[in-house]
Amino acid sequence: MIRKLYPYTRGYRALICFGILCSAAEAVLEMLLPRVMALVVDQGIPSGNTDYILKMGGLMVVMSVASMALGVGAAFLAAIAGQGFGANLRQAQYDHIQAFSFRNIEKFSTASLITRLTNDVNAMQMTVTMGMRLLVRAPVMLVSALVLSVTISLRLSKVFLVVIPLLVLLAVLLIRHVGPLFRQLQERTDDLNLVVQEDLSAIRVVKSFVREDYEREKFQKRNRALRSISEKAFGFVTLGMPAMMLITYGTIIAVMWYGAPLVNSGELLVGDLSSLYTYITQILMSLMMISMIMMMLSRSIACAKRIVEVLEEVPDITDDSAEEAAEVTDGSINFDHVSFKYSEKSEEWNLFDIDLHIKSGMTVGILGATGSAKSTLVQLIPRLYEANHGTVRVGGRPVGDYTTQHLRDACAMVLQKNTLFSGTIRENLLWGNENASEAEIKAACAAACADEFISRLPEGYDTDLGQGGVNVSGGQKQRLCIARALLKKPKVLILDDSTSAVDTATDAKIRQAFATQLPDTTKLIIAQRITSIMDADLIVVMDDGRVMDTGTHAELMERSEIYRDVYQSQQEGVELHG
Repeated sequence: MIRKLYPYTRGYRALICFGILCSAAEAVLEMLLPRVMALVVDQGIPSGNTDYILKMGGLMVVMSVASMALGVGAAFLAAIAGQGFGANLRQAQYDHIQAFSFRNIEKFSTASLITRLTNDVNAMQMTVTMGMRLLVRAPVMLVSALVLSVTISLRLSKVFLVVIPLLVLLAVLLIRHVGPLFRQLQERTDDLNLVVQEDLSAIRVVKSFVREDYEREKFQKRNRALRSISEKAFGFVTLGMPAMMLITYGTIIAVMWYGAPLVNSGELLVGDLSSLYTYITQILMSLMMISMIMMMLSRSIACAKRIVEVLEEVPDITDDSAEEAAEVTDGSINFDHVSFKYSEKSEEWNLFDIDLHIKSGMTVGILGATGSAKSTLVQLIPRLYEANHGTVRVGGRPVGDYTTQHLRDACAMVLQKNTLFSGTIRENLLWGNENASEAEIKAACAAACADEFISRLPEGYDTDLGQGGVNVSGGQKQRLCIARALLKKPKVLILDDSTSAVDTATDAKIRQAFATQLPDTTKLIIAQRITSIMDADLIVVMDDGRVMDTGTHAELMERSEIYRDVYQSQQEGVELHG
């Protein structure tokens, strides 16, 4: 695990090494202070040598100041290194996630990825910060105190032969029980974050269905589960502390019990016994510190494994077979006997033997019942998913020949779920083309019929949309997303049921603008309303992951029963409504 995470310490390794040296030097100075004090007690005070006492006192002051400076320096360096390591780790995960395909992302829940980027990374950077100090300080203090204790009294030091194995055994038992619990703790945190994320992103749905009580109960259930596993995990840690303290103070009593007669008999000086008392305390506290660190490491290991899972996830869509210079020259699209399924383990195909050929500049309507895999079909074009069998070609070349950047720059896609980001309308539109001029922005909005409502806003294009575009309606959001896509000036424009929230008149205006302003762009329109696609050059009828028929509106009305049934049912609905 250390080997896998070591590269992310780049840029902070010198600070880590220097911080470790500071911690070690601080611990050594602290261990030497009691010996200097013992010299004052055993030699300076009995002889009444004031100069010697002042000399040793001055030395102790210098050692204390140096120890304090080293401690402050170690803490400062540890904080910088820990935060830097955490930032590197967080950035590496985020960058790697950006390379994921939809299939990779679906392997992890969004809530879990957020937890791994935040909670898990925070635990790791805390481990580095604490480890640079405690993981160095505790062993150095332990070894130094042991050596100095033996030099003072080998006889009294033998008590450690009983105490140290007891503390080690207690620490091992705690770590064995706590380790698996910390893994569960992070998983329960994922579950809780998932509920919070869903509730906040779908708060309007929750309120409109009056499901607050249901969601509250769901949150409470997962919150209780998190609390329960936290109590178990940290309960073991809490129980371990009194046991360790009992052993520690028992040892101190034993040393005092056996040491006092040695002082009375003259075999041991008072200063030496005082120093030995200090060293025993330091030894036992160091062991306790190491035990606590090991338990902290148990949690960090659980977090590290989850982080490494993300970093080692291999994107199933890469540019390995791409030609760097290859660019999409036109919007022709060909599906050559393409089959696809979301999971390799699944027995059912989501798309089966799709053989479809679309010329550049055509307007293509795609119609089918819910679950007929219309969205899945168009998502293969910009390689959001990779076909399992067959070949998808854009511009006459397999999509794998292009880098994902070149391919997706040539394809503009407005998905079913329209997403706007916090910021102004202008900032959102510039996602399509960050260098777009004011005239280009207005032209795109005019084509998407978004200029109609933007002009009525007090601040126009500089109106703040709020988080996720909460300040605009569903139809306005759809039109802004279409305008954003148009600014890319794509070779292929895909509208996945993205005019469902606009009225038929506005829908017709948008389609007319596409025909006149984007004559060379291939336009794929997934729609539920036949009126939205009946003027298309080609209409594709899909059912259960298969292309059932293709043709113009007139041709399909003549030979496609599915198409004819949908058309008639929609016409009847219009007449009934009228």
